[in-house]
Amino acid sequence: MVDVIREHIEIVEGAGGPKARIAGHRIRVQDVAIWHEKLGMSPDEIVDQYPTITLADVHAALAYYWDHRDAIEQAIADERAMADQLEREHVGPLQEKLKRPLRG
Repeated sequence: MVDVIREHIEIVEGAGGPKARIAGHRIRVQDVAIWHEKLGMSPDEIVDQYPTITLADVHAALAYYWDHRDAIEQAIADERAMADQLEREHVGPLQEKLKRPLRG
């Protein structure tokens, strides 16, 4: 019997630890989960947007997500928190300009 998920999903080392992604692609399982679960995209819509992956890849990613839901949801929350922190700490050119005293 072939392990279908392993045929479509690979685990790669990345910043912050190992990440599950579609084999041969940079698309993470958590990306597929967000598109499907949070944005409401159907598997067919995901394949339409990313035609280098197959419908079987998407379904394998979703199966992997449901098998590891708590860990993947935590990774999504951690990534969101880090992005929020970077956004709060980053001062862009417009903010810099607005902080300068008016000349006059």
